[in-house]
Amino acid sequence: MGDILLLTFIFLCAGVVAVPVATRLGLGSVLGYLIAGIAIAPLLSALHVDVVSVQHFAEFGVVMMLFLVGLELEPERLWQMRARLLGLGGLQVVVTIGLIMGVAMLLGQPWTIALAIGLVLSLSSTAIVLQTLNEKGLLRSDGGQGSFSVLLFQDIAVIPMLALMPLLALPELADLAGQASGHGGDHGDHGHGGTISLVAGLEGWQQALVTLAAISVVIVGGRLATRPVFRFIAMAKLREIFVATALLWVISIALLMTLVGLSPALGTFIAGVVLANSEYRHEFESNIDPFKGLLLGLFFITVGAAVDFGLLAESFLSILAMTIGLIALKALVLLGLSLVFGIRGADRWLFSLGLAQAGEFGFVLLSFTVSNAVLPQALADQLLLVVTLSMLLTPGLFILFDRVIAPRLSGSTEREADEVTPQGSIIIAGHGRFGGIVNRMLRGLGYETTVLDYSSAQLDMLRTFHIPVFFGDATRPDLLHAAGIERAAMLVIAIDDREKITELTHYVVHNYPHVHVVARAIDRSHVYELYGAGCRDIIRETFDSGVRAGRSALEALGLHPFEAERKARQFIDMDRAAIAKLASVYDPNVPIHENTAYVERSREIMAKNAALMTGADPAYSSGLHAWVPPGLADVEAETERSVSDKPS
Repeated sequence: MGDILLLTFIFLCAGVVAVPVATRLGLGSVLGYLIAGIAIAPLLSALHVDVVSVQHFAEFGVVMMLFLVGLELEPERLWQMRARLLGLGGLQVVVTIGLIMGVAMLLGQPWTIALAIGLVLSLSSTAIVLQTLNEKGLLRSDGGQGSFSVLLFQDIAVIPMLALMPLLALPELADLAGQASGHGGDHGDHGHGGTISLVAGLEGWQQALVTLAAISVVIVGGRLATRPVFRFIAMAKLREIFVATALLWVISIALLMTLVGLSPALGTFIAGVVLANSEYRHEFESNIDPFKGLLLGLFFITVGAAVDFGLLAESFLSILAMTIGLIALKALVLLGLSLVFGIRGADRWLFSLGLAQAGEFGFVLLSFTVSNAVLPQALADQLLLVVTLSMLLTPGLFILFDRVIAPRLSGSTEREADEVTPQGSIIIAGHGRFGGIVNRMLRGLGYETTVLDYSSAQLDMLRTFHIPVFFGDATRPDLLHAAGIERAAMLVIAIDDREKITELTHYVVHNYPHVHVVARAIDRSHVYELYGAGCRDIIRETFDSGVRAGRSALEALGLHPFEAERKARQFIDMDRAAIAKLASVYDPNVPIHENTAYVERSREIMAKNAALMTGADPAYSSGLHAWVPPGLADVEAETERSVSDKPS
């Protein structure tokens, strides 16, 4: 018991100390865990800790992660991904295996060993890549979706790889393994001793039937058993039972997949997809996510702790050369595929660099190759170091992308700006989910608009609907001039870059004061920045939807729809007035909660508004029924008026 507590203490201390420091330095949590593992490796060695066994346990975090990823994918969406899943993922695996096999044969390896090396190194790290893409909010990007397609195909490809490995066994290695194990070359259990299997000893067609039956149990059970099981569990009204049930669900599926010789990660992914439309999806997510995070962290620590520095010192140059060569080769393959499948710009490099490492399934395959006499132990140890080092270098590749590649590509365009022909007196900068709604409303009422956007993919799509748009960065003065800013009556700034919104607002307000600027604000502090830049028509991107939700909540609580609408308008009026008052004490260099003047004035306004909203101020309440929202240019005037002066 004491040993377990000590080991748990060491791992937790390493993660708690290293990860916040690494995150603060911009290195990311994954690199923090890896550094923590390297730091505690000598201590674990002194305590004779079997790091590999701990790593096998921690690999269940990958299983949980794929279950959660599956919960986010509806079956219809997965079907839509089939082209990339099979094309992009399939080509990556096949081409990478072929190239690595060719290099290995040129270096003197027989074709069986070369093929095994190709199979091991063709895979990428699902754990590191998905974790990093999620942290950076890049999973939904084109590069992120391409990466996910490749990783998913790789996880599926592990199954035929495991089936193929025993066929590549070398007779001389098999004899040595048989003598060492006392089984005289009988490897029917694949080195797993007494592991229970439902397909051991069955013929091929029988194994296929059992495998299909297991997958059917996962799919049908997920659809039919989830609701009654969770209804039964709900009767206990105990949170811990819900958590235990969610864990039991994932573990039972992983166990079933293991018993039929399939990847547990693949099985839980399928289960997640089946449950993607379930009303219990969020229950699964909230219960599984903490365990997934802890186990993945432990897995990354064990990767760092498993580095064999003795072997690395002996063969440093050769192992480093193999690692860099592997990353370069895989990056080139991925870069070529990104060209074929239309992944462009920064997404192309995100895709190519993000998947250039070897993966955690490489550890599984290497262990499998040694136990099945496919690779000699010495070569497997070297490849283990290559896999580990490539994973250690992956956070550095993401840092290279973030700090060097992405800024350069975002600062430049892949095509020249269009020759802009002004369409009317209204200019809209940005035609995404925010600016697109504004443009549709204005054009629907007959107004002519000139739209500028620097997303070529977005504009190409819009032009198929015959919407006049122009490619270009609206923050460039020359493009604004070409769009007719001197003659424009209004500029709607709907781009999604906070700094560029403020920069463009300041430029137009001070150089073209006749132009009415409607600016998109990311959050409340951004409102103050835009207010300081001179804009008085500021729209927070989530404010109106939040007010509508509040109005609906009031109606659900029993207020008449008219009264709920009146209260919503009253709240908007007060918030606009409060912003103008608070803008004078806002300091962008001081956090809001540390700005004493801001906090005190905010408390005063909140107390007064609460009294007015509840009708405690009779002067305001008496005029409430005749209240109308202030005009766009009346914000400052509104702050100077006493609420008691509102018309009755």
